[in-house]
Amino acid sequence: MPTIRFIHAADLHLDSPFRGIRSEAPAHIAQAMGSATFHAYRNIIDLCKQEEVNALLVAGDIYDGADRSLRAQLRFMDGLAQLSQAGIRSFICHGNHDPLDGWEARLDLPEGCVRFGAQVEGFPLVPDEPGRGAVYGISYPTRDVRDNLAPHFAAAVSRDQGYSIGLLHANVGGNQDHDSYAPCSLSDLADAGFNYWALGHVHTRQVLRTGDPTVAYPGNPQGRHPNEPGARGVYLIEVDDHGGIQLTFRPVDVVRWETLTLDIGPLETEQALLDRMDDLASVTLDSAEGRSVVARLEMTGRGPLHRWLSSPGTAEEVRERLNENHANQDTWLWCEGIRLATASPVDREAALGREDFVGDLLRLSSELRAGEDTPSELRELLQPLYGRREVRDLLRDHAPTDGDLRELLALAEEECLAALAEEDETP
Repeated sequence: MPTIRFIHAADLHLDSPFRGIRSEAPAHIAQAMGSATFHAYRNIIDLCKQEEVNALLVAGDIYDGADRSLRAQLRFMDGLAQLSQAGIRSFICHGNHDPLDGWEARLDLPEGCVRFGAQVEGFPLVPDEPGRGAVYGISYPTRDVRDNLAPHFAAAVSRDQGYSIGLLHANVGGNQDHDSYAPCSLSDLADAGFNYWALGHVHTRQVLRTGDPTVAYPGNPQGRHPNEPGARGVYLIEVDDHGGIQLTFRPVDVVRWETLTLDIGPLETEQALLDRMDDLASVTLDSAEGRSVVARLEMTGRGPLHRWLSSPGTAEEVRERLNENHANQDTWLWCEGIRLATASPVDREAALGREDFVGDLLRLSSELRAGEDTPSELRELLQPLYGRREVRDLLRDHAPTDGDLRELLALAEEECLAALAEEDETP
């Protein structure tokens, strides 16, 4: 039987704005996104009570900004109060998004809640049994904490308090996807004398080390953009009498982010593409464990539908069709954007060696795109167009760069290839 059970959470980002999504999504989806972080937090509180854990540990970035909203603070305290009433302790620290010097309402902490200050401190996990285990933690006094905090934990830990847990918001091992706040190495943590490190800051769950110590990031409990896809949640930690540990991931998210990838290569007709798109949406919803989904559709491959998809307005019409079919259900999927990475059926690399018009076209295009003087030559050729008043007004703040002009050449090449491929297929 486990002697210690706790939930390890981090990076709640309560009241995250989702501004881009909420501004253009239908009302029911905008409302769901606006409350998603709060619902995920409520799921954490419910999970703590269902599992009858000893404590909830939150490793920083409880709020989305230093000047946290009153709504977020009240919701957070209400959840901790529910835990207190159930006899469950809570241990919280603050990170770079919600440092101690940010604005905060003067609200009373519920009984049994420990909020760590700017120095490492340790508190019994179960007050009546101080030798059973202890939690040590520290909060960021300001946003920019660039010092290694692990040595402060090593100096504070007591060997007679049983199972020792470090609660820390930090970038361990130089994770390149996150800012380097409180940077430290895995060996710094291993040498500090703790049994478990409850980390926050990195939004993708990962166990950096198993054994003694176990070092883990639970990730954030609610994804907030396309780069945070898939299930999000917390770790349920169970420690037995011999110090053996079991980590179980428990999803608590309410909306998931996913990327749907559709290869146009095998598709011959527009109807085939629309059907395939609907199938992808249905499969994604079926695998989302009852969650709604915000999706990005990426179309790839070479095929005859490339030219149609690339025509002005078509991608948006396709997105609207997908949303009409799937965004108005109780468990919905809403496509927030389409990314086209398609090409004409002509294999460019193979066609470069052809001794015909297509090969000549591609070789000329390649020469133009590589030429140092090409952008200036294009500007000279386009000068009559730029000289028109209405065009000058449109381009006043958006004059094309050299890169823009080379991209136009690439697009022109694709248009020519698509037209030639279509012509070849015409009986």
